[in-house]
Amino acid sequence: MKVDLKKSLFILPNLFTLSSVLCGYYAILILSDQPTSDDFYRSALLIVFALFFDGIDGRVARLTKTQTAIGVQLDSLADMVSFGVAPAILVYHWSLEELGTGGMLVGFVFVACGAIRLARFNVAATGDDGRPHAPGKYTQGLPIPAAAGILISIVVANTLTGKLPFSPFLISVLVVTLSVFMVSAMPFRSFKDLKLNWRTVAFLSVTICVTVWIALKIHPSMALVWLLAAYVIIGIVESLIALMHKARAGIDKASGRST
Repeated sequence: MKVDLKKSLFILPNLFTLSSVLCGYYAILILSDQPTSDDFYRSALLIVFALFFDGIDGRVARLTKTQTAIGVQLDSLADMVSFGVAPAILVYHWSLEELGTGGMLVGFVFVACGAIRLARFNVAATGDDGRPHAPGKYTQGLPIPAAAGILISIVVANTLTGKLPFSPFLISVLVVTLSVFMVSAMPFRSFKDLKLNWRTVAFLSVTICVTVWIALKIHPSMALVWLLAAYVIIGIVESLIALMHKARAGIDKASGRST
């Protein structure tokens, strides 16, 4: 019996995607029965591993030229489990539970906005023929892995450094803010078309230097918090700059008509 190696390659990226689901599933199971501080840490680390597998599957699909419509759908379903439901449950038990029903609703807002974000992404990522588009320079709305990463990085940093100044109220504000960013029209860089030039090298150099400084001077666990927070800040700044350019163009157009 001959094995078609080319067809077998289509399984490879899906295996990484399912590995991400496994991490998210296990992270939820850990929190199912009176979780302790150690359980929160283990659950957060599993979601970190899910982020790792999620970052690999798309690149493997592009390298092996095995991108398919079912791969796009499967990836979004996996993200819903690993970066929607799992982080919401983790943050609820870790902090939001103190707010009672309000905390439960805040966690649901994150899950709901994540689902909307993924559904919108799937529509934009596939053509009328069902085939996936090539990834663009920007993606609309904050990607759900980044939103989940911010939340779990705070949990990890809190476990390793001691009590951070995050009350349940502040965590709920952060969760709602990230949820709004996910369903917004704000453009965030996808970094999937990253090209090596002097700007890229300068940006990466500054990022690495700041990350190393934070890891050495504050705590290594805070490095991930900084990286993901910087990603969101870059998206906000670029959106503000784009709005300023759009407003200026509108003023120039209006003044040109008036003359």
